[in-house]
Amino acid sequence: MTQDYLARIGNLIRDARKHRGMTQQQLAETLGTSQSAINRIEKGHQNLSLEMLARIGAALDSEIVSVGAGPTHLRVTGPTTLAGKIDVKTSKNAGVALLCASLLNRGRTTLRKVARIEEVNRLLEVLESLGVQTRWLNSDNDLEIIPPEELDLSAIDEAAARRTRSVIMFLGPLLHRYDSFDLPYAGGCQLGTRTVEPHMSALRPFGLEIKANEGAYHAQVNHAVEPTRPIVLTERGDTVTENALMAAALRPSTTVIRNASSNYMVQDLCFYLQKLGVEVEGVGTTTLKVTGLARIDVDVDYSPSEDPIEAMSLLAAAIVTKSEITIQRVPIEFLEIELSLLEEMGLQYSRTEEYVANNGHTRLVDITTRASELRAPLDKIHPMPFPGLNIDNLPFFAVIGAVAEGQTLLHDWVYENRAIYLLELNKLGADVKLLDPHRVMIEGPTRWSGAEIVCPPALRPAVVILLAMLASKGTSVLRSTYVIHRGYEDLAERLNTLGANIETFRDI
Repeated sequence: MTQDYLARIGNLIRDARKHRGMTQQQLAETLGTSQSAINRIEKGHQNLSLEMLARIGAALDSEIVSVGAGPTHLRVTGPTTLAGKIDVKTSKNAGVALLCASLLNRGRTTLRKVARIEEVNRLLEVLESLGVQTRWLNSDNDLEIIPPEELDLSAIDEAAARRTRSVIMFLGPLLHRYDSFDLPYAGGCQLGTRTVEPHMSALRPFGLEIKANEGAYHAQVNHAVEPTRPIVLTERGDTVTENALMAAALRPSTTVIRNASSNYMVQDLCFYLQKLGVEVEGVGTTTLKVTGLARIDVDVDYSPSEDPIEAMSLLAAAIVTKSEITIQRVPIEFLEIELSLLEEMGLQYSRTEEYVANNGHTRLVDITTRASELRAPLDKIHPMPFPGLNIDNLPFFAVIGAVAEGQTLLHDWVYENRAIYLLELNKLGADVKLLDPHRVMIEGPTRWSGAEIVCPPALRPAVVILLAMLASKGTSVLRSTYVIHRGYEDLAERLNTLGANIETFRDI
């Protein structure tokens, strides 16, 4: 039992150290001890005094004892009117794709302003367990990735791998390196059955066969097999397209991928591959022509673009609280449908002229919202592959529809059971009816009132509930918010800079 507690405390210390961007050696020097002692502590092989725990906590700016007390909760006092300016952070989904794609490169990859979120942290743990050196370079969240000559797949951190679905994007980079390998089953949001078959059909032309059993994907690769005709994706999925792109990048001939996603994270991956020396034609379209290389060994520096889903989150926060804020660095080309729909609903806003993101390609604007009276749209709101309304932005229209006059119908045809989590808005005073597993009807406007809600296990619905709490009268509590930290960096703290009143706490 003591060993179990020590292991848990060691994991907490390791996570806090990595969050601070410190190496074991740097922490050891701060505490006046050895790197081997820190290694033993993090592995749970060292007894710790309360004094040492306090010193470690001070060095890491983290109250280790309270961190171990349980999950993080948020206490929201409302209603809130927001004001001020806020920058959109870089894309979470691009960040995790680029971390996986760094395995293609035997040289150093430097990624600029990476979203420092739990999903990224879990992937970094997996990469480090394989022998990849990763290092946060500064407070701007620039990240350096240096792979070893050979990855040690036998040492993979299974616990971290099972907490992220993104590990499935290791398939494309790894299939050229090995005749066979295993990957633990991926986890992540609970959004119903998300089959891996589209990935298999995309990668089978490269000789990859997968058997899933005993909690792992068992991969066998026949290197004699190569695509003989264009690869047609059965599903225009983002991660499926990314896997196919990464598989094609290490093949020194031309591969054509049809029905490819042209979404924002796929475009960022294409631009990164181009920096690696891979030829990618058709970026932003559904047909990609990739001419790869037999070996990639270059030092490369890349800046992923801003996150359109976070931009939509901030827009929804302004709309539900009827606030005037300026959202800076909005990737407009991935929000044009959403903004057109919001204009139809009555949203008033202004925007600057377009300028270019640090990746040299993505179009950005600054948007200033105005307090507006919204009305429900005449037609249902449903997602479509880019350039349609983004599936991850659909849940925000639940809270937007709740403040609009009339009935708003949302049709989430992609996920089997994400819509059901939007019913939690009823606890805050909304009128949301579940018509079937894919459709909800929202009647507005809503008189919001505070409530205590356990965070649903799906990222976007969880954030939607938090945004509704900003507009709710009195005190609300959102419990067990880990899922939000998977996709957003310091969201509560950043909303507080705009005037929100959100307090983070844990049960003692």
